[in-house]
Amino acid sequence: MFGGHWVYVIILLIVVLIIFGPGRLPELGGAVGKAMREFRKATSELTNEVTNAAQAKPEAPGPTAPTVPAAAASSESAAKGSTSEANPPPS
Repeated sequence: MFGGHWVYVIILLIVVLIIFGPGRLPELGGAVGKAMREFRKATSELTNEVTNAAQAKPEAPGPTAPTVPAAAASSESAAKGSTSEANPPPS
């Protein structure tokens, strides 16, 4: 798996040991383990939500209100006049 890179792993472990010391290594290991558990839990919950959403049957759309074509809507608003044209600002 590591091939020739196992030397880099050992060097990294030695550097971590020098920086943090032997007293904090168990604490760091516990923190890394806890973070991995939380990450795994979050990803499994997200996967379950996506799976459930994909398996849920979509509801049939109910009857909708008839739509007014854009040309008819714009002619109606022009016929009624807008409030800014009907009530000009005082001079």
